[in-house]
Amino acid sequence: MNIERKAPGHVPLSVKVKRAIWNVTATLFFRPFITGLFRLWRIALLKIFGAKVAWDANVYASAKIWAPWRLQMGHRACLGPNVICYNQDWVVFEDDAIVSQYSYLCTASHDAKKQNTAKNSLIIAPIVLGKSSWVGSRAFIGLGVHVGDNAIVGATASVFKNVDANTIVGGNPAKFLRNRILI
Repeated sequence: MNIERKAPGHVPLSVKVKRAIWNVTATLFFRPFITGLFRLWRIALLKIFGAKVAWDANVYASAKIWAPWRLQMGHRACLGPNVICYNQDWVVFEDDAIVSQYSYLCTASHDAKKQNTAKNSLIIAPIVLGKSSWVGSRAFIGLGVHVGDNAIVGATASVFKNVDANTIVGGNPAKFLRNRILI
């Protein structure tokens, strides 16, 4: 995963131009179309912009993706309605990973150790959603988080640390609730 940064907090002009082109394309050709009928159309647009998305994945028209070139979605993965995918770094959906409506995936923050958090303090780290994991409605997943295989993040949870495989977490901040027993 190649990070296109020259210095902390610096966003190269090439990224700014790609973002501008993507925003226009998304507004005109991605969001206006009905979810079910134009699923393949949206995946094709994402692929044109560098996303690595399986053809059987599902990305809802109302999902907001910051940088398609840093999105990877496996087979049957789903980016639900009105999800914000603020992916300055990679967001990876392994096979069958689902993010429910109104959730927020955020790969960037500011380094709180720096005195001036507005200048040159941007930090980024990827988010990985394991196989068959599920992020509930209105959840927040922070930078650098890995949600393990078959894990469930409860609705409205705020996740700042990795979630172990086969577990269920919830709350703010998210805490272990119980193990997930698969039948």
